[in-house]
Amino acid sequence: MRRAALALTTAALALTALPATATARPAETAPDPLARYHQQRLVWKSCVLGPQDTTGKELRQAGARCADVTVPLDYSNPGGRSITVAISRIRATDTARRVGPLLLNGDGPGGPSLGDPPWVRKAMKDVAARYDVVGVDPRFIGRSTPLDCRWPTGSAWRGAGEDRAGFDRVTAFSKDLAELCRGNAGDVLPHATTRNTARDMDVVRAALGERRISYLGYSYGSYLGEVYTTMFPGRTDRVVLDGVIDPDRYGPRLLRGVERANRHALEGWASWAAAREATYGLGGTRGEVLAAVDRVRKAASRTPLRLGDHRLDEHVMPMVVFNGLSQHNDAAYGDFAQGVRDMLRASEGQRVTPSPWLAGVLEFVLTGTDSPYGSAQTAILCGDGAAPRDPEVYWRDVQRGRARDPLFAPVTHDINPCAFWDRPRERPTMIRDDLPALLVNATGDPRTDHDGARTVRTMWPSSRLVTLNGADQHAVYGVYGAPCVDDTVNAYLATGRLPAQDVDCAAR
Repeated sequence: MRRAALALTTAALALTALPATATARPAETAPDPLARYHQQRLVWKSCVLGPQDTTGKELRQAGARCADVTVPLDYSNPGGRSITVAISRIRATDTARRVGPLLLNGDGPGGPSLGDPPWVRKAMKDVAARYDVVGVDPRFIGRSTPLDCRWPTGSAWRGAGEDRAGFDRVTAFSKDLAELCRGNAGDVLPHATTRNTARDMDVVRAALGERRISYLGYSYGSYLGEVYTTMFPGRTDRVVLDGVIDPDRYGPRLLRGVERANRHALEGWASWAAAREATYGLGGTRGEVLAAVDRVRKAASRTPLRLGDHRLDEHVMPMVVFNGLSQHNDAAYGDFAQGVRDMLRASEGQRVTPSPWLAGVLEFVLTGTDSPYGSAQTAILCGDGAAPRDPEVYWRDVQRGRARDPLFAPVTHDINPCAFWDRPRERPTMIRDDLPALLVNATGDPRTDHDGARTVRTMWPSSRLVTLNGADQHAVYGVYGAPCVDDTVNAYLATGRLPAQDVDCAAR
């Protein structure tokens, strides 16, 4: 079994041999170095922070209360500085059959989950009454103690561009982002890791007064679940991982290998848009729509496209496309089609006010509005594992990948700030291989591909895999609307019994 070693352990004091005439005393146990955190009393309060707090109002309407959990900044020095982790909770109403708390992590790294309990409880249907559904904003994210490098962007990722000069610009950009983090948040960067987030989860468990927790994690949350169950064996009850990450592929270059799935998702969307040519004007066949996307890519590589107050260049255009491909439904497809139409018009020299979806993506990528999100996301990825330091490694990978996919490979293989980050303090967690968990993945998931889910299923013979066939969908349970998937997950949450075998479900 592969296991990770905890940084802190509570060891029994060794006893010296006693004379035969002496009376043996019971073994003494070392004091818990985290006692003040494990035994803290939580103060539950309203989740509403002010009149504009939509998330807080939704939580209040659903009956949630919120609290701040105090955790150590540095678990190797628990008597030092502390930070807070914000949580929300909707309590079980069927107390006679209560299972316990269900902790949530809904994507990331960098994504908040405090606001998730209302929609998760809706997906859980009747079984929700048996759980305390607990949303958690991980350390440095959302309402927890923040980490902000004061970046001019919400994302560290860019396309490499069409030539070496473009790649060199992204290299300089990545180095600048790393330096901003070192200057503005250097005191907390070493502590922004998944292992510390898992340690925080266990403090939350203890502060809630629970011996075990159940867990639902999406995307990055699947990796967090893998790490938590490895570091704290025996402290989980029912575990659901949706959008499953192969732990051997997790790290600063996590996106490598998803080009094929994203190309498949782009082609599926193109067929959808072609059937609606009268609405979007992108072409009447899949090939014509794909050609329109490629015209935009080439135009942006020649001259940045003007879209309202923003300029879309060869580094940002692929990121817009990448952002448009994760949800397989008409609303998401329509938003993306409007965005491509706007970019196409701009490439033809027209003055364009971007659609709401495109405007949001451009603001995210090209302004500092979401700097805290990008800062925390990057800090965790860079803190979890080392990246190659030599830019030539990335340049060679980009060039090899470009030959196969000129749109996505320059994004997925490109350099990022982790190349200029300080070395991680801990080694990556070696994930245990005996976890009983329910895994969920769509065959066309463009973020966490189905191959990763199958790898984890093989690694964990005691797990079961629920596959949604025929959907290019990232995050399935309670999101996509497949009764086969939702009912299987809910049956497991209700009984604690995994399906007898893997389950295949058909897309809508």
